[in-house]
Amino acid sequence: MYCIDSDKVRRREVWSLTTNGCVLLDIVDFSARKGRSQGLAVWLVLLIQLLIGVPYAAPQVPARKNVLIVDEVGLSRSLTTTITQQILDGVRDTRDLHVEFYSESLDVFTSPERPSPEEIKDWLLKKYGDYNLDVVVAVGPDAIGFLSKNAQTIFPGVPIVICGSSIQQASNPRLDSRFTGTWMNFEPAKTIEVALRLFPKTRHAVVVGGASAYDKTAMSLTKTDLASLSSKLDLIYFTDFETSRLLERLRQLPADTIVLYVSFFEDAAGRKFVNATKALPMVAEAANAPVFGVSDTYLGHGIVGGRVMRFQEQGRITAHLVTEILAGKKTEDLPITMNPNFDMFDWNALERWHIPERALPPGSIVVFREQSFWERTRWAWTVSLIIILGLSALAAYLQNSRKQLVAAKESQRYLGGMLIKAQEQERTRLASELHDDFSQRIALLALEMENVADAIQASAKEASERLRALSGSVTEIGADLHTLSHRLHSSTLENLGLVPGVSALCREFSAQTGIAIDFSSQDVPRTVPPDAALCLFRIVQEALRNVQKHSGATEAQVSLRTVHNKLVLSVGDKGRGFNVDQRPDKNGLGIRSMEERMRLIGGHFRIRSEPGNGAFVEASVVFDGERSAKL
Repeated sequence: MYCIDSDKVRRREVWSLTTNGCVLLDIVDFSARKGRSQGLAVWLVLLIQLLIGVPYAAPQVPARKNVLIVDEVGLSRSLTTTITQQILDGVRDTRDLHVEFYSESLDVFTSPERPSPEEIKDWLLKKYGDYNLDVVVAVGPDAIGFLSKNAQTIFPGVPIVICGSSIQQASNPRLDSRFTGTWMNFEPAKTIEVALRLFPKTRHAVVVGGASAYDKTAMSLTKTDLASLSSKLDLIYFTDFETSRLLERLRQLPADTIVLYVSFFEDAAGRKFVNATKALPMVAEAANAPVFGVSDTYLGHGIVGGRVMRFQEQGRITAHLVTEILAGKKTEDLPITMNPNFDMFDWNALERWHIPERALPPGSIVVFREQSFWERTRWAWTVSLIIILGLSALAAYLQNSRKQLVAAKESQRYLGGMLIKAQEQERTRLASELHDDFSQRIALLALEMENVADAIQASAKEASERLRALSGSVTEIGADLHTLSHRLHSSTLENLGLVPGVSALCREFSAQTGIAIDFSSQDVPRTVPPDAALCLFRIVQEALRNVQKHSGATEAQVSLRTVHNKLVLSVGDKGRGFNVDQRPDKNGLGIRSMEERMRLIGGHFRIRSEPGNGAFVEASVVFDGERSAKL
């Protein structure tokens, strides 16, 4: 519940923040009987819930906590507004805790006949005597001073959190163990020193202050603090001026002058101002010299900066302390601390007075910085750069893919030409072999048969010997035809499978060439897809042919095995070997045909060889869980 009250406004709206929304409970007249009004408010809430269909239940009601904020000049003072907002934002309701805020300002008693402190005390006691307050927050030196003297009578036993004042501004009050909070450092001399660092040629310092009681107290402390600088600067105090005269004097300041703005709530004619948002902008606009200040609430309203008191930070600290106390922590465990000041500057004022940031004291904080063109557009530039890089990468990829496609087409055309040439060469070889070998042998066999016919009549014994010779010739021709057929198409591979087919090929090759072939197999499935089996079989054929033609080895090894989900074929020898980049058939079809076969079935093929260390060919193809090749 946020309750803002003043003696000038006797009616106030009381709002309750609930989980179902914000509900207006009542408009309370504090001159009437408070208990009856609050009872009517509760019944009004129940009636509204029944009318809008909200079912009434009796959930556990969160514990109610009451916080009273007492300030000295109300929300018209920027520091009060800043601290109060930080407290409201920092102290949150929880599931088991409901916090209601009340606010009172001591300036409501400002009048020609100002009440005495005793009358103010009696009025507050009468108003809040029936309230069960959990925490009281004192904002500003007058509020702190008043409560330090009267809190035991008005709010006995209630923890008090102080903020918004230096210990000097509050006249060094005596605070008992119920008080906690933070003090601020009022350091106008440090602000002047910062200004002198930025404007080292400065000879005059004009100090601007108002005529209200707060202004005069602040100015008195300022004069005391600046006394040590009187030997370095010509200190000029603009106090007790009527507004128009003050502004006129500020327009005619001598060269090499800086302005220190302290506070200005009221001028000499009794005209009141909102200090930071009304008086300060007028002073900063009129002055023909840079204006510095002592509060972070002045930033953004005309000052360049300075060693400032941080009211926003103090508001956050105060909210934390209030939350700790509401959670059950004792003020004895929360000692009063000093909130340090910081060098803070307004970026726009730095630009106006041509002050480079490198000239600022180390660790300075710059606020209201206007983003540069790069800072405003860097995300657009970043996204554009990413898009450009992405498009460039895509273009490069497409260009490379195009080159690869062209190269693949060229390779395909070249390979196609080689296949046609190889096909014609194979046909020529077969035709030559059939004509020059088998045709002549069959013709010779026919002549021998005629001779046998003639010999039968002459001698039965001679005819018998010739018939045996003819039988041997026919057997030899049959074996050669079988070998030729097997080279063209292995019936063993088709009928019995890969392992028997490769085993038979190794035996035939060894018998024909005299090269010993050591064949082994391990965990090879009985059923291998025909395409994969034929590819591996042809690779063995071609690899053994290369062993015969190029290696000079007298033995070789052929292995078939299953490794995890791969069927792996390897053919190796310990012959003369070769440089893979300068392989003997680089322009031929042998190795290229093996590579192409494995590519077509999605397998892998590689050759390892070094001169003098033999050659090793390996081909592998992946099998799935059912032991069938992934083609």
